[in-house]
Amino acid sequence: MKIVVTACEVEESIKKSRFIGLIAPCQTERDGLLFLNGLHAQHPNASHIVYAYRIQSPNGLICRFNDAGEPSGTAGKPIFQHLEGKQLINVVVAVIRYFGGVKLGAGGLTRAYGNITKQVIESADIVDYIEMLNLQLTLDYNQLQMLEYQLKKLDGSILHQDFAEQVQNQIKIPKHNLEALMLIFQ
Repeated sequence: MKIVVTACEVEESIKKSRFIGLIAPCQTERDGLLFLNGLHAQHPNASHIVYAYRIQSPNGLICRFNDAGEPSGTAGKPIFQHLEGKQLINVVVAVIRYFGGVKLGAGGLTRAYGNITKQVIESADIVDYIEMLNLQLTLDYNQLQMLEYQLKKLDGSILHQDFAEQVQNQIKIPKHNLEALMLIFQ
């Protein structure tokens, strides 16, 4: 799976209609809906604001798409299919259309929304998704140097430490490296 690092935008005119494609990272469905609400506020005169998103939640993958008044299956679904095909998660794509007076037909709409989505995905900075875990780890003082060394090797970091009789460490580590860390600190 992959994620988008920063938001970006592309624009294209097709038969006098203006299409603006936007892609943005979002961690929750609420983030995605806030992004879409912002677009509605920024583009109150748009004919259609079509979207799709895929968000990894603790309960599984949340997938939604909306044709926003375009003929069924001609707008939201082509966007969603590109997200799914590229295995993108924690992302929202919206395409804003200002109607230019020339009807594109079902096939034309599907191609237009699909192509603008493909362009905005290609212009985005995409990286592999790494699931991170936050852990509490209680260690003796003489183990701190080893912890710091291992976290550097395993792409982890110390988020917070409380020093008392022992050291309470709050750490963040990629899920796939958890087993290697636990083998050292058992």
